[in-house]
Parts: sequence; structure tokens; C-alpha cells
Amino acid sequence: MNTMKIKNIATLILFVTLFFSCEDLTDLNQNPNGVEPNNVNPNLVMSTVLTESAKAYVNLGYGIVGGVMQHTQKDGWWGDHNDYEWSNQSWTTYYAILEDNKLVYDRSVELGYEFHQGVSLVMKSFMFGLITDLWGDAPYTSALKGEELGENLRPTFDSQESIYDGILADLETANTLLSSLEFEGIVDDVDVIYGGDPTAWRKFANSLMLRYYMRISDKKPAIGKAGIEKIVNDPAQYPIITSSDDDAAMSFPGTSTDTAWPNNVVFDASQSNFSRIKMAATLVEKLQSLSDPRLGVWAAKVKIPLVVDAGLPSGTDEIVEIGGKEYRYMSPDVVGTTPIDTDPEYVGLPTSLAGLPVLYNFNPSSNQGAYNPHVSQLNDIYKQATGPLLKARLISAAEVNFILAEAALKGWNVGDAQSYYEAGVITSMETWGVDDDYDTYIAEVGVAYDGTLEQLMEQKWIASWTSATESWFDYRRTGLPALVAGPAGKRTVLPVRFYYMTDELRLNETNTTSALELLEITSYSQADAENSAWSKPWLIQGTGKPW
Repeated sequence: MNTMKIKNIATLILFVTLFFSCEDLTDLNQNPNGVEPNNVNPNLVMSTVLTESAKAYVNLGYGIVGGVMQHTQKDGWWGDHNDYEWSNQSWTTYYAILEDNKLVYDRSVELGYEFHQGVSLVMKSFMFGLITDLWGDAPYTSALKGEELGENLRPTFDSQESIYDGILADLETANTLLSSLEFEGIVDDVDVIYGGDPTAWRKFANSLMLRYYMRISDKKPAIGKAGIEKIVNDPAQYPIITSSDDDAAMSFPGTSTDTAWPNNVVFDASQSNFSRIKMAATLVEKLQSLSDPRLGVWAAKVKIPLVVDAGLPSGTDEIVEIGGKEYRYMSPDVVGTTPIDTDPEYVGLPTSLAGLPVLYNFNPSSNQGAYNPHVSQLNDIYKQATGPLLKARLISAAEVNFILAEAALKGWNVGDAQSYYEAGVITSMETWGVDDDYDTYIAEVGVAYDGTLEQLMEQKWIASWTSATESWFDYRRTGLPALVAGPAGKRTVLPVRFYYMTDELRLNETNTTSALELLEITSYSQADAENSAWSKPWLIQGTGKPW
């Protein structure tokens, strides 16, 4: 909430150049005074809003929230990822994006650029939705007013309920703006999500409405139901994302650290950031039980499987090569009572292990982040800086279809739950290039539609790979999938929110304290009191979820 700091022209030119062609930048930069707040070209700033929003979102879903939702675990510097060792979690990045986004909106209104106004409202809704989903009550109506009210502004916190109401209202306005027949000022390459396509942005806006109507449906069932039915039953007025081709996703050019897939090894010669991320055993074992072909896209096979053979002499522990592949043979006395996974193909890292996770499965090295030949790394595609599957995905056709399947399960007038469920599965498989296996997969026991919310949420959780943030929000609302915290976790249950940061508590004490008093302290809040990751915000108070 500090005063907006407009980036200078050199920074803007460098940033846009990283993502777009020099020719397009020349077209954008005709006005030498165009970086002043009162006459900036909104295209220059919109590119920053879109790229920074997408990067922030993938950094959550592929990072710390991927740990919460047990898609991944780390075996080096793992405390926050595996064990919920959280404290001072900052929203500064998100509000900085919103400050830039406000500039895009204000200038677009002045110029009569309806496309840019619509895009700006969608991104405002997306970012404020992320803030309230992560923290609860937050500055909203009084946020982003530093220029008007001065540095001493202490923004009040809006209720989570009112923020959701504002988000839904803004998305309605965005849908109207983006339905215009003529637009001015569009520069295709600036829009790294949809290439300047107003119809695609309209689908994004309405799909986000579905997300947030479902989000509030347990607290405001009548509004959630009416909102989703309104959208589904008027497709001309409310087009939505139904095809994986329409996913709101940003690719990574991979030309520098700032424009590359996170944790790649192209710009990290040590490979440490990549090496310490492992597939979580929770996800690996679920995918194996369902014979899910996405496992081979996301994970690498174990380099050296373990083999425990009771016929071996006591004390045996040796590497044996068979058919060009190495195996580590061990006698039972060497293993003793130590937990071990001898799967010959994929081995995940168990959740929040007691002790050093780097030692799991008899890793010969005890160094943090050291390569473990007996546990699955991520697939080699995640070593790259760029690639066709490396995208920050803000919302997908899979998510939309699973939302509608859930609405149908609730008995709402939206269509057939099974059809939506199966569409959610196949659109996810299309995303990861394994849709040729759909007919076999959908017939698997556990995948074939059984009409339960547990199955639906399980598939939605699987489909959220690298975008696990939305799955966390679903978990809080439904308690599904029924994940269990590991033995070294800070609590015995999963957290439900982020902590308000120290600076906010110190510099905006009165308003932050008021927001804290509205959180519900639970038996897991413990020493953190109100400002705990286990204190419940409005959305899940009184629901009995997720625990």
C-alpha cells in the first residue's frame, strides 16, 4: 500500500523486450512522455501486470502450496514447503501488481480503451481474490490510494465477504466491457495470455465468476447457486472456458532468469533448486493406483531402484547392473526397520518426514538438496527454461468443468455431472499430451465416474499440478482430498491461511488487529493466537471444514 512507484522508461523497455519483439516495442514507444502516470500508454504497463501476476501464481502453486497439497516435497531447505514453518508472509508483491494494474485501468478509462479496462478488471479480480483467499480480510476499498492520501495512509481492512462481492461485481463489468464489438489500442503481443483476443478474456472473466460463486457457495448457497446457473444457462451472454485451448496460461520465453520457468537449471548452474524438489509420495502413489499416464509426464523414473532380498548374505549393500540398468541390492538386516520404498519405477518423498528428508530411501548423501538416486526427481522438462508444457496456468478448462460437475452434484440446474467430470479429466489430459490414453484411463477403477464428491475433488486435485493453489482453496472448503499432515508438520492438520506480515502488524496495527479479531481461533491456533495459519477466516467459519 505504499505510494505507487512508476517504473522508469529503461526498465519498461527492458521488460517488454524480454517478452515481445523489438518491432512491437517500437510501435508502443512512440510517445516520449508515455511513462508519466498521467499519460502513460497502458500497453506498456499491462504487460508487466500480466507477466508478474502469472509468475506470482505459478510460484505459489509450483512452490509452497504444492508442498501443502502434497504434490511435491523438498529434501533441502524444506521447512516452509514440507512442515508449514511459516510466519511472516508478505503480500507486497501482490499489491505492487495491483498498483500497476490500477494505472492500466485509469489510463484506459481516459483513453476509452474498453479492452484494456476489461482486462484490468479481470486481473484486479484475480489478484484481490488471491489476496483474500490467502490471508482473509485485507485492504480493498481503501487500498491503492497512496497517491491520493499520502504516505501516512493506514488502509482499513475489508471483510472477506465484501471482497468476494466486489470481485464478482467487477467481473460482471469486465464481461460487459469485453463484449463490445469494436476496440481501440490493442497490441497483440502485449497480451501474453490471449494475444489481444477480447472473447478469450471474456471467457476468463466468466470462468473466474464460476470459481468465486463456488467459493462462497457454502456460506451463501442461494447466491452461489443463482450465479452459476445464470452463467451456465446463458452462454451467449456468459461464454466460459470449456476447451484446454482456451486456458488462461502464460508461456515462458526462457531468455533470462526473470522470464524462465522457476527452478530450471539453465540459469542455475548448481541445479540445487531443481534437485531438492521431489514428487510427493501422496501424489505418486495415487497416480500409480489409478494407472494415470500423467505420472510419466511429471516425474522421472528412479535412477537406481532398491531391491531387498532375504536370500542375500548378511550385510549386503551393493550396486548391481542388470540389462544396462543399476539396482541397489540390500539384505534385510541392512534395512532393519527403516521405512523403504522399493518400487522399481517411481518413488515419491513422504510428506513432512521426521528427521532429514534427504536421507529417505537410503540416499548415500546427507547434503541438503543432494541428488537422491532412489527417489523420483521431477521430469527433465522441468529443468528447462522454456517448453510447450511449462506454463503458468491461471484457470483451466479442467477446473471449469470440475466446478460445473460439483454444481451438478449439488442438484443445481447446470447439466449432467458425469459429462462435466469426464470433460474435466480429458481436458487435463489434453493439457499434458496424454489424451490418447483417455478411453483406457476413464475406465479404470477409481476413475470411472461414481457420482461422489470425493472422486471429483480427487481428480480436480490431480489436474491442479503446478497450479495447486486453487486445490488448497478447494481443500479448505470441502476437506477433500482428505490429506493427512506428516509427522514433522508444525501442526497435525493442514494450514488454512497465510500469516499477516510483520510490517502490516507494526505499521498498520489498529486495522490489522481488528482483522485478526475476526478470525476464528481453533484448537490448532496454539501459540500463534489469532494470527495463525490455523485460525479460520470468514469463508470457512461455521462450516466444520476442512477439519
